[in-house]
Amino acid sequence: MKANGIKCPHGATNPRILNGVPILKGSRIAGRTIAGYSQLDRALDEILQSLPHRTPAQRHAALTCYFDHQKEIDRDLKHSSDADYWRKQVRQREPVAA
Repeated sequence: MKANGIKCPHGATNPRILNGVPILKGSRIAGRTIAGYSQLDRALDEILQSLPHRTPAQRHAALTCYFDHQKEIDRDLKHSSDADYWRKQVRQREPVAA
């Protein structure tokens, strides 16, 4: 994965997938998904089992990337799950009544 200077094996970005959020290569799984599992205090085995369609190397690489760049990824996760921010974005895009 690579975003904001983060480079990780088995990762990629594609502006057409999740607006360029770092993902596991060959998937639509955002790297911050792994962070979310970790923040929910999921055990390592639980996190790995939650991605059975990825190879063991990809799953471990995603976790390694998260732990290597935890501060940046946590910031992205916090921003992406900021309900007030997203409500404001929706209100700004609502059509104006005639």
